[in-house]
Amino acid sequence: MSFKLTSLYPCNPVATRGQYTKLSSSKDKIIYTNGRTVIIRDLKNPSQVIANSGHVQPATVARISPTGYYCASADAGGTVRVWDLVGEDQVLKAEYKVLSGRINDLEWDGESKRIITVGDGRDKFGHAFMMDTGSSTGEIAGHSKVINAVSIRHQRPFRAATAGDDATIIFHQGVPFKYDKTINTHTKFVQDVRYASSGDHFASVGSDAKVFVYDGKTGETLAEFTDSPHTGSIYASSWSPDSKSIVTSSADCTVKLWDVETKKAVTTWNLRKGVSYQQVGNTWTPGDDIVSLSISGDLNVFDKRAGDKPARVLQAPTKAISSAIPTPGSDTFVVGTNDGRVLSFSDSEYSTVEGSGHASLVSGLGVASSGEIYSAGLDDTLREIDLNGKSFTQASYTTASQPKSLAIAKDNTVFLAEVNGVEAVRSNQKLHDLKTSYTPSSVAATSTLVAVGGEDNKVHLYDWDGKALKESGVLEGNKGVVGAVAFNPDGNLLAAGDSTGKIVLFDVQKHSTVTSRWSFHSARIHSLAWTPDGKHCASGSLDTHIYIWSVDNPVKNIAIKNAAPNGVSAVFWLGDKKLAGTGADGCARTWDVTFHP
Repeated sequence: MSFKLTSLYPCNPVATRGQYTKLSSSKDKIIYTNGRTVIIRDLKNPSQVIANSGHVQPATVARISPTGYYCASADAGGTVRVWDLVGEDQVLKAEYKVLSGRINDLEWDGESKRIITVGDGRDKFGHAFMMDTGSSTGEIAGHSKVINAVSIRHQRPFRAATAGDDATIIFHQGVPFKYDKTINTHTKFVQDVRYASSGDHFASVGSDAKVFVYDGKTGETLAEFTDSPHTGSIYASSWSPDSKSIVTSSADCTVKLWDVETKKAVTTWNLRKGVSYQQVGNTWTPGDDIVSLSISGDLNVFDKRAGDKPARVLQAPTKAISSAIPTPGSDTFVVGTNDGRVLSFSDSEYSTVEGSGHASLVSGLGVASSGEIYSAGLDDTLREIDLNGKSFTQASYTTASQPKSLAIAKDNTVFLAEVNGVEAVRSNQKLHDLKTSYTPSSVAATSTLVAVGGEDNKVHLYDWDGKALKESGVLEGNKGVVGAVAFNPDGNLLAAGDSTGKIVLFDVQKHSTVTSRWSFHSARIHSLAWTPDGKHCASGSLDTHIYIWSVDNPVKNIAIKNAAPNGVSAVFWLGDKKLAGTGADGCARTWDVTFHP
């Protein structure tokens, strides 16, 4: 048996209200961070995605060097990692601890030799160093508060501008970089400062909703853009590839395109009103795509030639994926996240399920034989999604206690494993409520049989006659809380995974153990999924690994190591030989699996 990674479907950036989220670009690629992961994705080719999770602390910013060979990424702990983009291994070239606090921004010089980092620290707010040795190459001084942004002139003589919470911009000469002068154009926090690729100008934007342009060599203030100004804080600015235009993103839910020569707003793109549509980051790619980030995590891609709305919107999870299931169709699936969002995936893109969803973590998903999708959340609700997977219906059910898992029988009955028992629900009406002496933690169902994994380290079997559950046996052999159970397609075998990483395969009719040798995981089993032919079972665990087990040969397995950083949350099959897995990094991955005789 063998496997090959075929696709990576990335998460979107996490945005914070009132704070600039750093986006950057290189050719047709955009670069951003989510948790400990750095994402590099190609806007023209969705299959070209890189996800690097080498940081120990949450990553805050990442930028590709002008040569395109390296990426520098920084985190909330003050560490910078420089890693190779040539080849698939993303080899770490260097790692430096440069600040004692969070790094808010970093920038490469035009020769890809020097890096300036800025942010928060006890002794300094910025540091300039050589990327290959880490030796200092100047001093970033002059600010009295946290620095939010930095930009370097890529042509010689080098210049650098930094912007901070002290409402000032500091202009530096280089190299080595040293203080030149303080620019006091803004009256509130300066959120961003960006050099044009030509090096002739740089621009700044701030919480005072103002935009200024300066001379790139001298730092002299040239103009303020006052035509059709923003009405809220401006969090980000980017220059066009030809250095003739600037795009700005604001909390007033608009993105504006400015002509530098006339100092006028050429285009204003209006997004919907509301906090979720405030714009907190942007980048203008060398491939001429304008991308702006909403607080909701949506990446809005604009065409400068047309329309007052985004040309396309890239949606994806921004938090850890907590549950996922395949849906009828080729390479389609649905995911639920830790923040209560549900998203459907098809045609290589995510779309958010609209409507009144969950207020907290989605603990279970299931597809009924009639096509409806059901989701359970820790907000004590069961909700229904329409047949096309686009929006929640008005139907919902309030559970008796907090649901931990969900399973759907062939008669469309939804079984919920809850803190205080098991509920059977059909058409949002309670059919049966079973109070248990143990705490249920997982559930699986066939047409006539329901298996409930418990915190008592046992699997409890119940017969289902369409009206009530009747206990028919107990399966023992697990060593910890049974957090995942799954019937094979025929319903005669049951796999049960527990908190110790052990999986036991049971014969349901004989109430006996088939094998207990599926025990290579070292942490809690989160998910189990059978192949359509019932010959293999995949398991995903908190230990970040996925294993594929053989029923015919229990000692034989495929180990997909480090399948998802911080743990695998769900595994499922998208066909006989295509496995999908989701993780705590908010990404989904697929592998082609080859089963040898």
